[in-house]
Amino acid sequence: MLSADSTTPLAAAQALYESDDEDAGAVSLAEVLTWLGERKALIGAVTGAVAVLSAVVALLLPPIYTARTTFLAPGSQQQSGSAAALAALGSLGALSGVAAKTPDDLYVALLKSDSVQHGLDQRFNLRAHYDVETYEALRKALPNHVRVTADKKSGVISVEVDDKDAKFAADLANAHEPEITKLLGRLAVSEAQLRRAFFEKQLQDTKENLIKAEQTLQAVQEKSGVIVLDKQAEALITNAALLRAQISEREVQLRVLRMSATEQNPAVIRLNSELRGMRAELARMESAQGGTPGSAVDLPVGRIPEAAVDYVRARRELKLQETLLEGMLRQYEIAKLDEAKEGPVLQQVDIALVPDYKSRPSRGLIVIASTLAALLLMSAWVVVRRYVATVGAEDPAAASAWRGLARAWSFKR
Repeated sequence: MLSADSTTPLAAAQALYESDDEDAGAVSLAEVLTWLGERKALIGAVTGAVAVLSAVVALLLPPIYTARTTFLAPGSQQQSGSAAALAALGSLGALSGVAAKTPDDLYVALLKSDSVQHGLDQRFNLRAHYDVETYEALRKALPNHVRVTADKKSGVISVEVDDKDAKFAADLANAHEPEITKLLGRLAVSEAQLRRAFFEKQLQDTKENLIKAEQTLQAVQEKSGVIVLDKQAEALITNAALLRAQISEREVQLRVLRMSATEQNPAVIRLNSELRGMRAELARMESAQGGTPGSAVDLPVGRIPEAAVDYVRARRELKLQETLLEGMLRQYEIAKLDEAKEGPVLQQVDIALVPDYKSRPSRGLIVIASTLAALLLMSAWVVVRRYVATVGAEDPAAASAWRGLARAWSFKR
């Protein structure tokens, strides 16, 4: 019995037969080039038609202009307090949809915020310009036209606006500066701005309380008939009101100081000690047994005749609010001066100019890319069809199976 090793004629014939089967489905480069040459007219016609069509489409596309403005965020040392203040504002996460981690990211989030976009919409009527009906649709459409990015290395924030109208693009890009300035003024992100905003709120409350005190005093005068007290009572009212105003001023200073200091801070300890002493003195002045024995001037409030008590209280409240108003005005002006010394939080570096050349579309690139894509697709289509036809001629069973599969998935019945 002959063994089927490589040295026998039977083994050699078997190896030759197997190699013929393996090479049966292979296609040489010459065959591929031949198939392409046979259908070169079709490939050339389709490729030429696509080239002409892409050229027409490229010429019909409207030019898009890009205007660009840049902003400079504060340095890291200057921004440390601002970053902490912004991080404390829980609404910032909702403005940007992500948690900002650096000062640049915070300002990028603010430039993309609803407050800025609402202001731009009101100024330029963006919904009509971009042909959208609702503000929610405008929010989704704006990222396609307005890009806000930050350079991590330099800290420069860029705002780029794409539009068919070059002047509109420049105006919209520059309009980000007043809108972000307005927003930053409302948020009060720096330490001086926080103090200014705090005293501004206190000043407004004091003005309202002063109006109420005036109305209360008028009502008491009309009810009791007391118009003017003697000098002794007037001095008592003035002194008590001044003391209460000093207590209120130090309480405000203590609240401001506690924003950045602990209870062990020497300034906090000093203010607490002063407040305890002033409150004790005020309680002595307002008690019925207070006053300095034998003094005709240091008369306690409790010893004023009952008929004038209501007037005294109303008059004292009015004096208190007047004194508080003067103190709050001084603190407010100081905070405003400190804020002015800081300068703008976000500075505009480059003003967007009207672009004089389009940024897109690149018509030449469109024509070249479309032509190359058509050439490659047509060549692949020709090669695949010829290869399928060749394999089907050599293996009818497999070709029949593929035709059956195509009929099974066809929607034509």
